[in-house]
Amino acid sequence: MGFFDLFSKDKKETLDKGLSKTKENVFSKLSRLVAGKSKVDDEVLDELEEVLITSDVGVETTLKIIERIEKRVSRDKYVGTDELNAILKEEIAALLAENNTQDAEAFDTPVDKKPYVIMVVGVNGVGKTTTIGKLANQFKKAGKSVYLGAADTFRAAAVEQLVIWAERVGVPIVKQQMGADPASVAFDAVASAKANNADVVIIDTAGRLHNKINLMNELTKIKNVMQKVVPDAPHEILLVLDGSTGQNAFEQATQFTKATEVNALAITKLDGTAKGGVVIGISDQFKIPVKYIGLGEGIDDLQVFNKKAFVETLFG
Repeated sequence: MGFFDLFSKDKKETLDKGLSKTKENVFSKLSRLVAGKSKVDDEVLDELEEVLITSDVGVETTLKIIERIEKRVSRDKYVGTDELNAILKEEIAALLAENNTQDAEAFDTPVDKKPYVIMVVGVNGVGKTTTIGKLANQFKKAGKSVYLGAADTFRAAAVEQLVIWAERVGVPIVKQQMGADPASVAFDAVASAKANNADVVIIDTAGRLHNKINLMNELTKIKNVMQKVVPDAPHEILLVLDGSTGQNAFEQATQFTKATEVNALAITKLDGTAKGGVVIGISDQFKIPVKYIGLGEGIDDLQVFNKKAFVETLFG
């Protein structure tokens, strides 16, 4: 059985389509790189380094990949340029596998965590509220009962958008008036989810660009009040990043991981960009699992991230 036999045809097609711009970008650069050259030498490696960096893999991760390929070339004495694609695929997959972060297998939650509390963070415009709606949809399709908490109370549009998603997916939402205390909304949402024996509660938080101290204080307050209802909440702090912003996504990840204990990542808008290499860099640099990737605007276009499938699709 081949690897993609384990991956549904629909998922594979969504991944192919969603990564098509990045794939075309990388392949066109690789094709130019190897044109007229028969073996992988220092010149090819220098150009490959530029290809990876300009595909938003990131400098540090790119240097790791180049070092691995250099060792392989040194060991094997002769590596033809026709082998470069396969080697790239193998070495990037191996690098990501060494992060000790397990790929999620499905939209599922631990049976001993009920309700499973997800606090979603990220700046405005990254697709945070949309990701929450799509996540709720996927959990519901998996047979889970889901509650939403509209704790981004500083932006009327955020609450309105989340209400629309709740109605579209058919899940309850807990909200208060504009300007209400976000922690109060989070408390009510978790309490309601627990009282109704829900499986999952997803809390939206303010997406303003904060300074680190204010952000830390606000998120800590939300966590503390939720713990009055569910002592080990939140079980997941999901940072949503816009993949189309490339290196800016790295900066946002740096700021949010300093401000709170992010333990999962969702990278959105990969279908609209040639910068999908950012997923490789972020996965490598932050050692936090990329749990979900956004591959389109459709309600089902949020996919559980699988490192092997991602690399296979990008360089396959």
